[in-house]
Amino acid sequence: MAHALTSGRPWRVVLLFAVPLFVGNVVQQLYQVTDAFVVGRHLGVDALAAVGSTGSLLFLLLGFAWGMTSGFAIPTAQAFGAGDHAAVRRSVAAGTILTAASSLVITVGAVALARPALEALRTPADLIDDATTFATVSFAGAAATMFFNYLAAIIRAIGDSRTPLVFLVVSCVFNGALVVALVGVAGLGVGGAALATVTSQAASVVLCLVHVRRRVPTLQIGRSDLRAALRDRADLGRHLRLGLPMGLQASIIAIGTLTVQLKLNELGSTAVAAYTAAARVDSLAVALLGSLGLAVSTFAAQNHGAGRPDRIRSGVVQATAVAVAGSLALGAVLVAFGSDLVGLFVGPGETEVTSMAAQFLRVNGSLYAALGVLFVLRGALQGLGRTLVPTLSGVLELVMRIASALVLGGAFGYAGIVWSNPLAWIGSVLLLVPAYVTCHRALGRTPVAEVVAHETAPAPVGPPDRAPSHPRVRRVHRVRRRQSATRPRTRA
Repeated sequence: MAHALTSGRPWRVVLLFAVPLFVGNVVQQLYQVTDAFVVGRHLGVDALAAVGSTGSLLFLLLGFAWGMTSGFAIPTAQAFGAGDHAAVRRSVAAGTILTAASSLVITVGAVALARPALEALRTPADLIDDATTFATVSFAGAAATMFFNYLAAIIRAIGDSRTPLVFLVVSCVFNGALVVALVGVAGLGVGGAALATVTSQAASVVLCLVHVRRRVPTLQIGRSDLRAALRDRADLGRHLRLGLPMGLQASIIAIGTLTVQLKLNELGSTAVAAYTAAARVDSLAVALLGSLGLAVSTFAAQNHGAGRPDRIRSGVVQATAVAVAGSLALGAVLVAFGSDLVGLFVGPGETEVTSMAAQFLRVNGSLYAALGVLFVLRGALQGLGRTLVPTLSGVLELVMRIASALVLGGAFGYAGIVWSNPLAWIGSVLLLVPAYVTCHRALGRTPVAEVVAHETAPAPVGPPDRAPSHPRVRRVHRVRRRQSATRPRTRA
């Protein structure tokens, strides 16, 4: 299923690559949706609020892990686009070592700090015990989350966005059965919901490893590769220079989310429950936009490695247009049907929670276009290995979200907090647009690599003896075949 994204119409390549990512993001969000649905229905609104109160804390650390492992896969995509299989293996080995080390640090540190962090966030007293249980179990399984994210990232780096989707679907079905069994039948409470998610993600890791072992020799590494990666400090440093800024960017955004959570906790359990239910729906809606951003990142990385700045320029412009169109459609759905969607999570009779959650969805949905542009431009810059501006945009997003939550939340309560997300998106876009325009112009001055070099590209999208798909490369092959046919032959 590996596929080079260095040929074909850019918008079509990006969109086809993004579709499995979108479905996969939706399926991955179903982990939280399933937890919220079962917990809310079986354990009540207070238990749902307890799970929701851990969301920003989980995002702070696990979001860092997700961003960092995605950064580790960028050199893999660049090496694959350049057709350098040895560099692909070196990148996979370096990323594996760094992912393992990060998993250990996060697991030990986060489990110990779970309750103090929730107390510092002023989690309501009636929620703190359940919230601590959910966070502790989730952090204890951080290694499963990190390694699944990393394995999925390197599989996508070689152009295969479908296989991680298959494993996600299997894992989500497994998670749904487990959470019903552990919460509804065994009565393990919110801890059972977290345990179900961790167990299903560990199953996804096993599936990815088996798939790579059997069908993806390009990504297979051995002990010698790991030993070589440990000795190559420069390569480890290169992966860290890409991974850490992306992880920090996710953490910076999460700090802003923690500020929002802090203000929500001051407003009481009803506001927390409303925001939690709305955030579940919102996360499903923006999955399409996040998928486009991730697809653009892989597209830019492969074409950067292949020396095709022309494709990067046209691909980003076309992906931005697709993101804006998708944002308008998503926003229209949430504005029209937000209340009905929220009702799936809180059950009948919770009219105040439903009304407050619908307000969140109306405000966010009307400004999704800014978020769509943000995802695409940030993904393009990250795929090119330019992590400074995306990180700075994350800082600006943090400042805008904190200022909005504190100032508007203090003045208008829940209604003011609802505006913190859209204002943060707009602030980030104001930095990303001029930065990418400058990059776009620089790419226009960059010469396109010799197309003959694509003869060495991996392009494992057909039988091994199949000619490369780029039309100019096919012409080179036809000329060589004619020359071979007309060349005089001599007998030995």
